[in-house]
Amino acid sequence: MTNNRLIERLPKAELHMHLEGSLEPELMFELARRNNVSIPFESVDEVRAAYEFSNLQEFLDIYYQGMAVLQRPADFEDLTLAYCRRAHADRVRHVEVFFDPQGHTKRGVSMDTVVQGITGGLERAREELGLSSQLILCFLRHLDEADAFETLREAEPYLEHIAGVGLDSSEVGHPPSKFARLFAECGKHGLRRVAHAGEEGPPEYVWQALDELEVERIDHGNRALEDSALVDRLVDSAMPLTVCPLSNLKLCVVDDMQAHPLRTMLDRGLNASVNSDDPAYFGGYMNANFAAVAQSLALEPSHLGELAANSFRSSWLSDAQKQPFLDEIDLIVTEFTAV
Repeated sequence: MTNNRLIERLPKAELHMHLEGSLEPELMFELARRNNVSIPFESVDEVRAAYEFSNLQEFLDIYYQGMAVLQRPADFEDLTLAYCRRAHADRVRHVEVFFDPQGHTKRGVSMDTVVQGITGGLERAREELGLSSQLILCFLRHLDEADAFETLREAEPYLEHIAGVGLDSSEVGHPPSKFARLFAECGKHGLRRVAHAGEEGPPEYVWQALDELEVERIDHGNRALEDSALVDRLVDSAMPLTVCPLSNLKLCVVDDMQAHPLRTMLDRGLNASVNSDDPAYFGGYMNANFAAVAQSLALEPSHLGELAANSFRSSWLSDAQKQPFLDEIDLIVTEFTAV
């Protein structure tokens, strides 16, 4: 049996995926027609041709353009359900997904429209697919603290639907410390906290996310490997790193998948998992990300099982909810290696 067959069988949790980043070109055109929105592309092929980036900012420029087609609750519901169906096909059984409300409220779409649509899609996924989920509101770090506080205020009526908060968008020049007061306030609301750090930003940003934002997961975290004291801390605390291999390649965080740090992370005892980030833009959902690192980094079945197990261990499921998945992973890897 090949590693690809093992990847297909393993149950997985996805912890780092931006819903807006799952907007496939076909759905973008469908929603543009539905809402009479003009987009700067003539065809699906032209959209895909535009998905060549040399850094994070080039991606974000087109990412925010694509959001323009999302106008009504039904649009957000369709987007969310389309992602959930695609993830479920890769044996993803639990998702903790990001959304960027400021990217919508800034263009006149209400928080109610966004949350109503996304939660509707997640509920349909629970009913139709048995896919469990948590929703994470991300703040855009290139905007100021006051804007983030206003977004939190707008979200307060909907916090029963929101499990946690995150921090995304342009990393360099926008350190986590910029939002320390905001994250403290989120903690008072009982919201769990994660943050993008160490993708393009330095190891210091990971330290800040840990110490000043008091996060319980680091999204990306690649550059943490540059600081041995930081690695020791991450290992000792079993801090989850939600790693996104194809995203790192597409955004030139790594030049070649064979140079990706994921295997080093595992070898050094870091609690890393595999995730798809913005799969419509980066060319791969969960199994494609697993397959890319399995081949390029010569991962063994035990590594793949560890990555799948880490995804559930790092999730916000209860221990009782996690255990059946962990047992299934053990069984599958044992069967696979016995063949």
